[in-house]
Amino acid sequence: MSTNRQLSMLMLLQARGHVTAQALAAEFGISMRTVYRDVAQLGSAGIPICAERGPGGGFHLLGGYQTRLTGLTSAEAEALFLIGLPEAAAALGIGPASVAAARKMLAALPLPRRAEADRLLQCLHVDAVDWYRAAPAPDCLPILTRAVVERHGISMTYASWTGTRSWRVDPLGLVTKAGAWYLVARTQAKISTFKVANLSKLNVEPRTFERPEQFDLPGFWRTSVARFEAELRQDSATLLATAEGCRRLRELGAYAEAAVAAAKQSRRHGWVRLQLPVEGEKQAALTLLGIGAEIEVLSPAALRARLRGLAREVAGRNR
Repeated sequence: MSTNRQLSMLMLLQARGHVTAQALAAEFGISMRTVYRDVAQLGSAGIPICAERGPGGGFHLLGGYQTRLTGLTSAEAEALFLIGLPEAAAALGIGPASVAAARKMLAALPLPRRAEADRLLQCLHVDAVDWYRAAPAPDCLPILTRAVVERHGISMTYASWTGTRSWRVDPLGLVTKAGAWYLVARTQAKISTFKVANLSKLNVEPRTFERPEQFDLPGFWRTSVARFEAELRQDSATLLATAEGCRRLRELGAYAEAAVAAAKQSRRHGWVRLQLPVEGEKQAALTLLGIGAEIEVLSPAALRARLRGLAREVAGRNR
């Protein structure tokens, strides 16, 4: 543990040039005493590290020293592709490995390129969670990660809209979308998707499995999402909308954006006519009620009636 920490400390010094003892202690969650002991051990190992005392003091490497000890551990190699997603790495239980891998990659670059890469890391941050949504990571994610990577079968209880049942599956991958985590797994019948937040009684089994040779997780996910969205909104509603109504509709998602883009001018001044894919009469009424008086449903008549009844009910409750 101390050897890995000291190597990470060396990578940090090489990347930043100058680091205070306080910053090192905070970075690695250790005491100041441990910092000085680690620095002394690095010096004993032949690393030309210099300590400066007083305000603004700290540690730096002498003479532009460059280490070639940049080999990645197995955990760091696994975390390599999550360097730009610290929250995702932490949720999967490989946050420290991701940070260490980033330091080693940075340290391996020539000095001018290292400065450019460091500036980029400081200036870009990816936040995958949608606005106004909290996305607490399920506690089982680190366990699931190990099962996926090490190819161990799992048993679990899963609650879906159709009911709750027990499953035994081969976990093939994990996907995060808009802050929510999904497990892609092979069942006896097919490859399916499970929302991780709905899992319970998770158990990693001793048995291992062979991953399908032709299985491509990103490709499977793209196809699944496209199929889900196409099957979700099989009905259509004809609407009139004002400019403000169009703006509000676009906020519903790409399907509504496309509908607004294809809208045609109406005979009513300032309004447009469009065909909006909808999930179903009940869900469509709830969604369209939020657009307010900026739209009018022309058809189907059943949706128009349900929306009218829903509006009356809301008005009655809020007299």
